[in-house]
Amino acid sequence: MRRLFLLLITLLLLNGCDTNKEAEPAAEQHTMPEEMPGDFDFFVRYGYGEVTKNEINTYQDTVVKDLVMNGTATANITLTSDETSSIYGKMREMNVMGSLKLVPAAQNCSITPHQEDSWQITAAGITRTITWSDENCELTDDAKQLLELRNFISGIVAGKDAYKELPEAEGGYD
Repeated sequence: MRRLFLLLITLLLLNGCDTNKEAEPAAEQHTMPEEMPGDFDFFVRYGYGEVTKNEINTYQDTVVKDLVMNGTATANITLTSDETSSIYGKMREMNVMGSLKLVPAAQNCSITPHQEDSWQITAAGITRTITWSDENCELTDDAKQLLELRNFISGIVAGKDAYKELPEAEGGYD
């Protein structure tokens, strides 16, 4: 029963990772404006496999830190306009609102635990949801760029005093 459940979850995740579907024509054809629109916001949830507890949410100006064995901790963090502009520029440069290839062609292996990110990005009236994971042992170039972007944003957040005041994580994931 547990194997069946894990198989179903894996199939759902793999199906959800493919952003190259016909059902998303608006996402495939959207280009971010050169100037950052006033409605630009994003949310990224990340972690390992089913444990994606870390969150950076500019819609609500919050950050959630995964404390592993001790649950989570939340802080109110607002990015500066320079930080937000820098993030927007990186997203625009990689055309994050366009067509992204996030599922590797070769899916002949599986790792556990695996990293997984789920994004929601709003710009110029369009909201896009993007999901990727490294469960299949390799990342596409687009997924690598999203990982670099998430690490860039996490670095900004980690430098904030409110984040530094959060408790340290204890333990780890196998």
